[in-house]
Amino acid sequence: MNLEARKISLVQEFLRIDNEKIINALENALHKIKSENFDENLKPMSIEEFNDEIDKAINDVDNNRITNVVDLKNKIQKWY
Repeated sequence: MNLEARKISLVQEFLRIDNEKIINALENALHKIKSENFDENLKPMSIEEFNDEIDKAINDVDNNRITNVVDLKNKIQKWY
């Protein structure tokens, strides 16, 4: 069975569950596994990558491609 078929089968099985305890356990397991997978894939930047990011940030400031904190907060407030 390929990955797509397995995903469909899993979703179908999940939709048949009517026990909140099982759903909570599955949600917790999924979040834990996703978090562990994310942490395992984190890689530190090299000094060159770090310096490139700094250069890009300076370039953004020089070319007015920034949002100040007040404007950002106002924009976020409109999301609610």
